[in-house]
Amino acid sequence: MSQKTENIDESKQPLIQHLVELRSRLIKSLILISVLFVAAYIFADSIYNFLVQPYADAVSGDESRRLIFTALHETFFTYLKVALFASIFIALPFILIQIWIFVAPGLYKNEKSVVVPYLIATPILFFIGAALVYYFIMPLAIKFFLSFESIGGDGSLPIQLEAKVNEYLSLVMRLIFAFGLSFQLPVILTLLARMGFASSEGLRKNRKYVIVGVFAVAAILTPPDPISQIGLGIPILILYELSIFAVKLIERKRNES
Repeated sequence: MSQKTENIDESKQPLIQHLVELRSRLIKSLILISVLFVAAYIFADSIYNFLVQPYADAVSGDESRRLIFTALHETFFTYLKVALFASIFIALPFILIQIWIFVAPGLYKNEKSVVVPYLIATPILFFIGAALVYYFIMPLAIKFFLSFESIGGDGSLPIQLEAKVNEYLSLVMRLIFAFGLSFQLPVILTLLARMGFASSEGLRKNRKYVIVGVFAVAAILTPPDPISQIGLGIPILILYELSIFAVKLIERKRNES
């Protein structure tokens, strides 16, 4: 009985050590996010001006344009959201490194060499997706929505956008995260292929379902305008096709070895 209890205790020990290590990595990540949050709140006004720049450029030349808030606390909470957004955005590479440090001891040498490129590609693809929506999609979407304004006349009232601070910034931050996360598709599919859960043939066969699914997800994540939806859908489909090519290369290398 005592021998059995001793074996159980020994089997529990590695699990406890892993949980302690995981807690340590989580605490470090949360500490960094907290420090960055405080720093980002100090510079929240500058971050706010950066995020609102696409709207400012779209309405440049019209001195009457402004962003409004309709609740007393709205701007304060918006600045908190901006600071949290910036802290998570900046901390993303560090969080990925912490995940890598936690996972690496359980991998073989050849597996570590496989994971490192994904570790590098993940933040790069995220930032590419974020840059795409900020510099290309948002300006086009804003101009599209502004095209529905009218000056009125002949007994009709003018229609003019009075954008709210909270709604505008929530939209921008949601789109940045949506595009950044969607651009992780090649990383996810190639990892699944390496683990044997996906194949180039299967990805090709399911292409038509993926097309429908991608635009359905784009319709949910983006505003109800064709520019944002197409702007998210087409890059994801291009990444899907590139993923098929990458998975094919992985399969070819696996067969050669």
